[in-house]
Amino acid sequence: MKKYSILLKTMLLSSSLGNIRRHTYDRKKKRKIIGSRIGLTLLCAMLIAYSILICVGFGKIGMTGAVPVMCALVISSLAFVFTFLKSNGYLFNFKEYDMLMALPFKTRTVAACKFLYMYIKSLPWYLSISAAMLAGYAYYARPPFYTYIIWIILSLILPVIPMLAASFIGFLIAKISSGFKKTNLIQTIFTFVIIVLSFSLRYIIEALIGDDKIEAVLSGISMMTGRASGIYFPAGWFAAAVTRTDIPKMLALTGLSFALFAAVFYIVGNSYRQINSAIRSHAASKNYRMRRQKKSSVVNAIAFKEFKRLTGSTVYMTNAAVGELLAALLGIITLVLGFDRIIAIITQGAPIDPAILQPAIPFVVYFFVGMVATTACSPSLEGKNYWILQSLPIEKKTIRQGKMLFNMYLTVPFMLFAVLCMCLSFKVPLLNTVLYLILGVALCAFSTAWGCVCGVWHMRTDWENEVEVIKQGAAVVIYMLPNMLAAMGLVVLMVWLGTKMDHTLLTVIAIGIAGLLAGVCYKIAIRLR
Repeated sequence: MKKYSILLKTMLLSSSLGNIRRHTYDRKKKRKIIGSRIGLTLLCAMLIAYSILICVGFGKIGMTGAVPVMCALVISSLAFVFTFLKSNGYLFNFKEYDMLMALPFKTRTVAACKFLYMYIKSLPWYLSISAAMLAGYAYYARPPFYTYIIWIILSLILPVIPMLAASFIGFLIAKISSGFKKTNLIQTIFTFVIIVLSFSLRYIIEALIGDDKIEAVLSGISMMTGRASGIYFPAGWFAAAVTRTDIPKMLALTGLSFALFAAVFYIVGNSYRQINSAIRSHAASKNYRMRRQKKSSVVNAIAFKEFKRLTGSTVYMTNAAVGELLAALLGIITLVLGFDRIIAIITQGAPIDPAILQPAIPFVVYFFVGMVATTACSPSLEGKNYWILQSLPIEKKTIRQGKMLFNMYLTVPFMLFAVLCMCLSFKVPLLNTVLYLILGVALCAFSTAWGCVCGVWHMRTDWENEVEVIKQGAAVVIYMLPNMLAAMGLVVLMVWLGTKMDHTLLTVIAIGIAGLLAGVCYKIAIRLR
């Protein structure tokens, strides 16, 4: 335990924003840390509000008893998804690997400490959800005082099992990928396959057990939560422990978590060095030939550099390109299944005029394509090599233009493809189709410029792990929070306005507003120091 505490303390101190703020003399860095904390606090407040609303909804319909199961399912789902997307960056191919492996600790100790570090960094999010749902549950159920203690203690243990499952899947992907020359590429492909399967799980179940049965399962919330707790035993154990003070279930949840932790990192420890060595090494082609070099502009060269950076990092690619992948799948599914069936699935057969949804097409696609802009994290990803860029005879304006150009290269093709597929499926008139494509490009330009503003304004180059800026950086959070909320709001607004005015005129106005916002954000991004 002493070894674990030493390693964990070192890892946490080296990446603690509070520790950096306490010891730095750079006022600009202090302001950025304060800004990032404000952004994270707002996001945490949104999670708490969402959790309380869930409890209020359950309480109003007299289903307070389902709140503990729902709490366990929400925390477990978030823990699995977040850990799966971060495990590659935290457990494998991290920057301080050589330093940690040189220390007199066992390999499995290092791997387990990296997992515990990931657990501690994510714990505030899970506890905020748990505390909010506990407050909502307590308001309606009025449980005895010891229920609060049991709930909080088990909430500390609840994320461990899904995090271990996600980490083990990440380990298997890394283990399989390490046997190929293109390790990072194979690892990225496997990760994308898992992500796509996760998003399509509901439809796979529906295909296997039939529409009538899935509708029967989804017809009652109590039946759904009961079935879920029966499939995922830890959720049922948690609910039994807090509602009935079931000591055996409480011990089962705790014991299984510790047993799986020991088993997983015993297995991971045996292959840890081999996997990291394979991921960090690069295969050289035996038949490589020097060919004539092509000239390109500085901006294009920087964009190509960003492309190599993206394809060279599984964490970066799975986070920055997952929205584009989902947009492409949305376009293909809409084209294959047809608009009528998609609307019937979404509205559960409620009558609706398909034409009123057409103006929202570009914003629906933008919700996926604009999910994460590479410009929000690429300035920070330069890390401690940022001084090299500053020393080059290249203006900051040119560097930022290159980073923005790459994001346009990445997002625009997927935007155009998905919008075109949906327009063909929806049988949108030709003029409106062209306008929707133009609006899609304008939205991509806004996403790129706004991401660059966030990325430059909240740049952090003293990170120890790239996950800290790709997934947890203030720039990414501040970019995503208003952007995704605005995208969802604009979908509803465009549908409503589409019932009040001509679609062509509405789209032209939207193009003008999006273009204006993109231009303003571009000028701000270029002028920022």
